[in-house]
Amino acid sequence: MNWAIWKKICAIFAPVNERRYIQKLIAEGEHQQQDFKYKISDAMKLARSVSAFANTDGGRLLIGVRDDGHISGVRSEEEIFMMHAAAYKYCRPSASIKFDTYQIDGRTLVIATVPPSERKPICALTDEGRYRAYIRVADENIVASPVHVAIWREQQSPQGQLTVYDEAEQQLLSALAFGPCQTLNQIVRRSRLQRQKAITLLARLVRYGIVEMQLADHRFLFTAVE
Repeated sequence: MNWAIWKKICAIFAPVNERRYIQKLIAEGEHQQQDFKYKISDAMKLARSVSAFANTDGGRLLIGVRDDGHISGVRSEEEIFMMHAAAYKYCRPSASIKFDTYQIDGRTLVIATVPPSERKPICALTDEGRYRAYIRVADENIVASPVHVAIWREQQSPQGQLTVYDEAEQQLLSALAFGPCQTLNQIVRRSRLQRQKAITLLARLVRYGIVEMQLADHRFLFTAVE
């Protein structure tokens, strides 16, 4: 087939294929690895989504899509500037992010893809001027627990075997024996360990599968694995 003819055929079908691809993504709705953004009016707020995706399983932001899946489109260059600021200015360290632009029914849609980071935690600047790490749980961005931060630090070191518990670990496990689904504050109080010590030990035990951490009612709870 003549190359010029082939290029014309591709030019005709490419928009159709892109539209189908976008419709397929929108049909998935918001979930662990996908979020809709109608418009970008606050780069710091967008940075929280970038942080959450980077610290969890990665994901994509469909920018120019309403919560109901309607494509409204990106309306100005200012929004595109704020997208870049969210990843490179308001995240510390800067998050990896890739932007792809699509033209759907005369509207510009941007998909920002954030891979899981190898440099966790990726922290986002808050309105109070502090940097905080976020994680993605279902379709929500949640502030990471201090135990998450300690786990990410733990993961930087090689994992061996944990076969013998020292005295502090025994204290922590005794505190967990009071019952399942305890908060960090409850464990600190019952174990009588310093808070930072308890956080470090919990992170280690979670990493080794001895303690399980779960989110319930926007609280992180800890349970000893039987």
